[in-house]
Amino acid sequence: MSDRRAPLQPLPVMTFEQMLEKVRYEGAYPTRGRAEEAVRLVLAGLGRQLTGDERVELAARLPLEAARILTAQIPDTQPLTGWAFVKDLATRTGATQATTRWDTGTVLSAVAALSGPELLTRILRQLPSGYALLFGRAELTRAS
Repeated sequence: MSDRRAPLQPLPVMTFEQMLEKVRYEGAYPTRGRAEEAVRLVLAGLGRQLTGDERVELAARLPLEAARILTAQIPDTQPLTGWAFVKDLATRTGATQATTRWDTGTVLSAVAALSGPELLTRILRQLPSGYALLFGRAELTRAS
């Protein structure tokens, strides 16, 4: 008897430099340094929101330097909604909310590609509402 399930597709593997270049290109940042600022800000913020197995699995799929940024953060006791997450990052940097929303979406889209669809779905189920769009996905609805 043969197994007729589709083979698992390998997840993208990239270095931190490749991740920065992807973010720089997709976010239309003028310099690699600006892309790196966005990556460090958003990953640190995400590290304050994620807990448990999803945090560990995501860190394992990120480039080493990105994983260190994510895991160096102590998770907040009170998770933020997606919009509150963006506002918190904007407050921390003094940037506008529009710029911070752009940074967040650009970085989290790269994170989504590295995490894979199954892990991303689990991450979105763990986080409060409002994160799906930041990751480039439609908002999930919970069954009543």
